[in-house]
Amino acid sequence: MVSIYVQHGCYGEALLFFSEFLRSSDWKASEHVLASVIRACTQLGGVDQGCQVHGLVVKTGFDQGVYVGTSLIDFYARHCDVEEAKLVFDGLLVRNSVTWTAILTGYAKAGRSEVSLQLFYRMRETNTLPDKYVVSSVLSACAMLELIEVGKQIHAYALRIGVEMDLSLLNVLIDLYVKCGKVHAGRRLFDHMVVKNIISWTTMIAGYMKNLYDWEAMKLFSEMARLRWKPDGFACASVLTSCGSIEALKYGRQVHAFTIKVNLGYDDFVKNSLIDMYAKCNSLTDARRVFNGMSDPSVISFNAMIEGYSRQEKLCEAMDLFRAMRLRLPQPSLLTFISVLGVSAALFSLKLSQQIHSLINKCGFSLDIFASSALVDVYSKCFCVRDARLVFEEMNEKDIVVWNAMFFGYVQQLESEEALKLYSDLQLSGQRPDDFTFAVLLTASSNLASLQHGQQFHNQLIKMGLDYDPFITSSLVDMYAKCGRLAEACKAFTSTSWRDVVCWNSMISTYAQHGEAEKALQMFERMRKEGINPDFVTFVGVLSACSHAGLVEDGLRHFESIPYFGIEPGTDHYACIVSLLGRAGKLLEAKEFIEKMPIKPAALVWRSLLSACRVAGDIELGKYAAEMALSSDPVDSGSYILLSNIFASKGMWADVKRVRQRMDSIGVVKEAGQSWIELNNEVHAFVARDTGHRESDTIFTVLDYLVQEMKGDSKIFLIDD
Repeated sequence: MVSIYVQHGCYGEALLFFSEFLRSSDWKASEHVLASVIRACTQLGGVDQGCQVHGLVVKTGFDQGVYVGTSLIDFYARHCDVEEAKLVFDGLLVRNSVTWTAILTGYAKAGRSEVSLQLFYRMRETNTLPDKYVVSSVLSACAMLELIEVGKQIHAYALRIGVEMDLSLLNVLIDLYVKCGKVHAGRRLFDHMVVKNIISWTTMIAGYMKNLYDWEAMKLFSEMARLRWKPDGFACASVLTSCGSIEALKYGRQVHAFTIKVNLGYDDFVKNSLIDMYAKCNSLTDARRVFNGMSDPSVISFNAMIEGYSRQEKLCEAMDLFRAMRLRLPQPSLLTFISVLGVSAALFSLKLSQQIHSLINKCGFSLDIFASSALVDVYSKCFCVRDARLVFEEMNEKDIVVWNAMFFGYVQQLESEEALKLYSDLQLSGQRPDDFTFAVLLTASSNLASLQHGQQFHNQLIKMGLDYDPFITSSLVDMYAKCGRLAEACKAFTSTSWRDVVCWNSMISTYAQHGEAEKALQMFERMRKEGINPDFVTFVGVLSACSHAGLVEDGLRHFESIPYFGIEPGTDHYACIVSLLGRAGKLLEAKEFIEKMPIKPAALVWRSLLSACRVAGDIELGKYAAEMALSSDPVDSGSYILLSNIFASKGMWADVKRVRQRMDSIGVVKEAGQSWIELNNEVHAFVARDTGHRESDTIFTVLDYLVQEMKGDSKIFLIDD
């Protein structure tokens, strides 16, 4: 009766009947009855009852029996207690294929796939032939661990011993191959299947999506619908993700209509995918309409909508939604905080970043590597690199992304020496630097004009095989150019076989900075011949080269060609032309050019004219240019200094004094020019009358003494060249 109840799914009745049997009979329960009772506890989720039955099993001496033991293993495995299941398994004297299946499946479902594979090899050593359920479990474990070679071996082994390749096992094999990136192998299996079910189609569509074969996912979904298969929510969500990835809005709308037609519009999983798809396709109105139609939006729904607003730089809407989320839901997720930290970084809001940081601590995510990485990034972008370093030091685990964020923060704040010091810590940590690491460190070397450090990083790039990356090549060219090594910059440029527009821009700018205008223009023509379209920065380099060399006609010709490349001339381009005309002595033409600009001239443009006036000694036009520059940017110290220098060159000291007084009254301070020297592999920076050194009083005392000695010495020393 107990067995019949269990076989017919009447688990509660089975347990009641078994309890009555124990109370009213002196007979001992048999092994088969106990196995049935344990299965009833497993199906009912009765953990306490199952443990009580386990105690009875031990008491009656059936704890080493294969039937009862297998049922106990299955019971504990399904209730996420694989360690207890393993204890029962190890205590069995005899194990059959069902026993092995129970323990293998238990470890696989608990996320302990590596243990599942180890047990499979133990099973083979006992000469127990696996059935399709065991093979299915270990193949799923291989898929989770992305062990494609092991999976292929098990596939071959299953074929060799004649395991039945039924529909469910073929679906597991497709899942293995697509999860390990072998999409074409998965598709071959799919195409050779005589019988398919909805899982087969869904697995293949999801495999295409995860491996970024988005068009193929959409084609297969269309074929599935054409053959009158009814996709489930997972298939629809997968193809919607593909639509979002390639911004296929029209197809995404068709899938949306299809989900409504097949009555999947109520599925929250599908709705979240719709929000994500519409947001990625720049259709935030549709995304918000789907979101507003949800009666009870989840954290995932809010996250998708916030991320969509953030991606489209609708930062206020993103923060408003975050506030609404906090009122409706008990706690945001980790992904929520990472998204809003991205919003805070885009707003450069230190106060907001600190508030979010407090919430992260309050919600217990402070030690998470992703949250910490986002905090390091946002503090760096908010010009608070000290707080970024505090977060960095508190992290127990750091990946290379976190290190790179810290390097970038230091370089962004022009604390390049700290970036170089941090690299020593990275080497001791055992983490392997990547191409982005070296690109940032090469920028640090460029900022310091430290050729020694730049060459050391170049050597390491060669050893690691990263020197052919165009991104790295651009950084190398820039570093050698700023260190005055034009030949090495050219060598780095020619050493790579594939160059992007950034790489070409670096070389053009390098020639322009070194006064090699003809070579810069030749490089521009080579770039065009190789089919690389110039961008905004390209023309800044070309026009700068023309300006430095006084090539007025060439400069104007290139400036007029900018719109033909689909580029709208910007402030930097206009400033280059003003500088070009000013250096050629055509000050009035430069003034007329500014006044005819289709956009409002920025201070930079007027300052270019002001600089030309200083060289030409044109006081009146210089005063006009200075006033216009200061009207655009009243705290621009450069314009004040240039105007002051014009007056000083003409001996107009009263006007010089008036300019300086105006600077003082507004609170404009000229940033001090900085010098540096490298001694014993350490860079030392200093400014005139610098008192930052701890021994500055002693240094200036000695310096004053030396000056007095030189003034008091009546001898005149003639030093030959």
